Amino acid sequence: MKDLVRSIGLMSGTSMDGIDVAVIETDGTRVAARGPSMTFPYDSRMRDLLAQAIVQARDIRERRQRPGVLGDVERTLTEQHAHAVSAFLTRHGIARETIEVMGFHGQTVLHNSEAGLTVQLGDGPLLAELTQVPVVYDLRARDMELGGQGAPLVPVYHRAMLDGIGPRPVALVNVGGVANVTWINAEGELVAFDTGPGNALIDDWMATHGGRTYDEDGALAAAGRIDDEVVRSFCDHAYFAAPAPKSLDRNAFSLDAMAGMRVEDGAATLTAITAETIARSQAHMPETPRLWIISGGGRKNSTLMRMLSDRVAAKVVKAEAAGFDGDSIEAEAWAFLAVRSLRGLPITFPGTTGIQAPECGGVYAGPSGRSPRPSP
Repeated sequence: MKDLVRSIGLMSGTSMDGIDVAVIETDGTRVAARGPSMTFPYDSRMRDLLAQAIVQARDIRERRQRPGVLGDVERTLTEQHAHAVSAFLTRHGIARETIEVMGFHGQTVLHNSEAGLTVQLGDGPLLAELTQVPVVYDLRARDMELGGQGAPLVPVYHRAMLDGIGPRPVALVNVGGVANVTWINAEGELVAFDTGPGNALIDDWMATHGGRTYDEDGALAAAGRIDDEVVRSFCDHAYFAAPAPKSLDRNAFSLDAMAGMRVEDGAATLTAITAETIARSQAHMPETPRLWIISGGGRKNSTLMRMLSDRVAAKVVKAEAAGFDGDSIEAEAWAFLAVRSLRGLPITFPGTTGIQAPECGGVYAGPSGRSPRPSP
């Protein structure tokens, strides 16, 4: 493998849990080595700020706009990412100068594929200055400018990391705020899309009715009763019948149908909705998966894992059973995408975002204290 790059990925995404940091070595095509990873949880104040930001982001009409508190939240968020990078490097004894680039996702506060609008809070140039490491950010925008969905972007990394993993076809599902799936066959063909709600509605229900930020291990859902009629009605939404590729905003669905439910019944019903919509994603795949690999926070919910296993015929395993860290895959992906962006390699494809042809993307920001943008 030639021209290896040591790259850091920073992922906060659609959830409001915290910042995932991971380091890999890659040439942008294959992964030579996976390094350490860490998660830096948001405190309650930061989660409250992000909740405000998501509400105020509904007024955005152009992706650079920062109405209301959004500008202040973006700076605070970026500073927290810089602190996370410093703490990560110190903890693992990694010299800052050995990191050639960072892929910076930022916090998604709005994603409207129909309007061609996606907004991730995060100031790339500021992060580059604070860390003195080159940054590639705003990786979704170019795809949307050219008519793509802008999501998901991780599939090209899934293909690289799953090289040699079988049986095929395999489906890798990331259950974050929104759940998304990547389908890969033996020839490396990619089909990817958002399947529906991941943890977002469950977490919102718990915050509103359960007095906590999430349903740990799905314990509350396990004690509740599923309202099958609500699940069926939810799955009648036009999104689930629409062909792939397709993508969702975190707030595309509401909790209205759960009104009046006991807290455990609401948790059970919402968990069943996540499992059912993931299972129904098979209808949009060229061939039924022979293996399901689950990453993201949802894999830690044993009730969700059981419900999904009950709804698909193939084996369902956590990412760790396939040799991966299910908490770090998306951060690793952003490290991988940053290198591909620097080298002009495509990060989105017709089968993943609906764009007409494979396309690169991302914006480069170099710190003033380091050399100009590296050559590919």
